[in-house]
Amino acid sequence: MKAVVLVGGEGTRLRPLTETIPKPLLPLVDRPFLHQVLDHLGAHGVHEVVLSSPYLEGTFEAFLAERRGDPGVTWITESEPLGTGGAIVNALTYLDDDAFLVLNGDILTDLDLTALVAFHHERDAAGTIALTPVDDARPYGLVATEPDGRVLEFREKPAELVPGRINAGTYVLEPRALRGWEPGRTISIEREIFPALIERGELLYASVSDAYWMDLGTPERYLQAHFDVLDGRLRGRKFPAPFVAEDALVAAGAELDAHTVVGPTARVGEGAVVSRSVLHAGATLGEGARVDGSILGAGSAVGKGAVVTASVLAEDARIRKGADVRGARVGPGATAG
Repeated sequence: MKAVVLVGGEGTRLRPLTETIPKPLLPLVDRPFLHQVLDHLGAHGVHEVVLSSPYLEGTFEAFLAERRGDPGVTWITESEPLGTGGAIVNALTYLDDDAFLVLNGDILTDLDLTALVAFHHERDAAGTIALTPVDDARPYGLVATEPDGRVLEFREKPAELVPGRINAGTYVLEPRALRGWEPGRTISIEREIFPALIERGELLYASVSDAYWMDLGTPERYLQAHFDVLDGRLRGRKFPAPFVAEDALVAAGAELDAHTVVGPTARVGEGAVVSRSVLHAGATLGEGARVDGSILGAGSAVGKGAVVTASVLAEDARIRKGADVRGARVGPGATAG
C-alpha cells in the first residue's frame, strides 16, 4: 500500500521555531517527528510514501538522506503551496489504481491504520475519514454522520466550547475520489473535495477511534505531546522520563523533572532546574538557570542564573545572564532579556 503525507504547511502557530525548520522536522523526543509518522505507516504495511513541500524544501534533504527502511520516500517538488487537496491530486501520478492512505504530517497518533483500511474496503467507499472525539471542537469544526458512519456534512468551527467528533487528519482514498480535479491548483480536501464527493453521491464514510491523537500545531500541544509520550500514553512508544540524549551533558547538581527532554549535544549547567520543557539539539543552560514550560530551539542558550517561563526560543536564540523572561517568543539568532 502507498500513502501521501502532507508536510507542506508553514507552521505559523509554532513560530519562531518554524522560521528555520518545517514543523514535521521538529524533534519529538529523540528524532524528527516525520520519522515517527513514517514508521507508523511502515508498521501497517505501507511501503512507499509521497512527500512534497514548497516551504523550506531544502531542509528536507538531510532528512531524506538519513531515512532508512520502510516505507521508501518519493519527493515531489512544488513551486507553490497547493493546499491539502492540491498536494494529493499532484501526487496521483506517483500512486497506482489502489486505495491509498493520506496523513497530516503534524498529527501524533497511534491510530490502527490497518483497521481503518479494512473499514474502508468493507463499505466500498470512495473515501474514509478517521474521526477523533475532543472536548473542545472550536479549533477544528465538526463532522456530521449517519448512524452507520456515512458523512453528511462538514460543519464550521463552533463559536462556543462544545465537545464533538472532528476530522483526525487521516484518510483512505480511492483514486476515483480525486476524479475531475486539475493538478497544479490550490485545493482544500476538507472544504472542496470532500463536500464535492457528498454532493455527487459518492460513498464517504467516517470511522471514530479512541486512539491517542494530538495536533502538534502550537507550542502548548507540542509540549503536551512530549509529556504524553514520556508518560507512556502512546502504544508502542516507551522512553525514560526524563529523557536525556546519550551525548547530552547534564551536570550532577542539575534538576530535571519527568517531563523534560534534553536533546543531542545539549548542555545543562550546575544547579540548573528544568521542568516541563524540551531542549533541542545543542541548546545550553548556564549555571543556576531555571526553565519551565518552554521550548529551547537548536543551538539556543540561556545565560547563567536566567529564568525562562512559558517561552519559545528559536534556533540560536539567546537569553542574557540573570534575565527573567516570561511568555516570550525569541526569533532565530535574536537575544532577549
